[in-house]
Amino acid sequence: MKRIFSLLASLLVVAALANAQGCGDVCTDTVCSDTPLADAACADAGVAPLRPVLSAFTLEGGTAHLADTYLTPLHYSGWHASFLYERMQAMAFDPRRWVMQLDVRLSADRTLNPVGTSVMWNYDLDARWTMMRRWRNPFDVNGLTMAVGPGVALRLGAFYMSHNGNNPVAAKGAITADLRAMTAYSMRIGRLPITFRYEAQLPVLGAFFAPQYGQLYYEIWLGDRHSLCQPAVWGKYFQLDNLLTADLRLGGTTLRLGYHNFVLSTKANNIVSRHVTHALSLGIVTEWTSLSSRKKNLPLSPVVSALY
Repeated sequence: MKRIFSLLASLLVVAALANAQGCGDVCTDTVCSDTPLADAACADAGVAPLRPVLSAFTLEGGTAHLADTYLTPLHYSGWHASFLYERMQAMAFDPRRWVMQLDVRLSADRTLNPVGTSVMWNYDLDARWTMMRRWRNPFDVNGLTMAVGPGVALRLGAFYMSHNGNNPVAAKGAITADLRAMTAYSMRIGRLPITFRYEAQLPVLGAFFAPQYGQLYYEIWLGDRHSLCQPAVWGKYFQLDNLLTADLRLGGTTLRLGYHNFVLSTKANNIVSRHVTHALSLGIVTEWTSLSSRKKNLPLSPVVSALY
């Protein structure tokens, strides 16, 4: 019996020593690793938290509504399709409070005039980079994340009507400083983890391309470039991008379902342009991490996800 008590005492001493080392040595305590104290302990130990990259590949399909008085006074309606690549990652300098997001979207719209006799196409390339300050579990609501921050965006595209003789194309281009806000809520339905997210992005300042009414691109090439660059302020350039997603986390791969609404309205040089889309989306989301042999990243280091 004495030997048994001695063995138990020895085990308790070993466990106490391991618990005393805690996060300062290997950062393996899952409760401690989710606190700022754990971050400081891991920093003292030279162990950086793992910051997995969230990559999402999404296809969208829905309706599009176009209007551009440079080409025609009529409104056109039809279908919309796009492909979106999204990348999110916690920032290295403060991973629990700051995240970055990169979006690249390719879009195509095919629309018809009200009587269905004329086709207007639209092609877009939209790239955005944002850095957001986030708050986890605000208002003491477990699973809730809120974030807001600035970003930059580049948008290039064109409306095209083949039957227009002199002016078949209305080129589009803008570079803006944006404001993005995000709210996400993680929960379980049965055993299935689900994360709901709503995002809105709004340009607040920038510049966009706007030719004169009836001006030929040949005239621009010859040097007539007066008033081509217009300030992207809300009176002339208004864009609102709304995205609602539900991520169903099926093991190592996540299925994304969503709804995307895009509104763009411009008014400059006596030309009014409108672009509105409504689309449902379906995508695949993965999280992956790269480990460097030159850095002290342990397999059990704290993991800081950008979204989940």
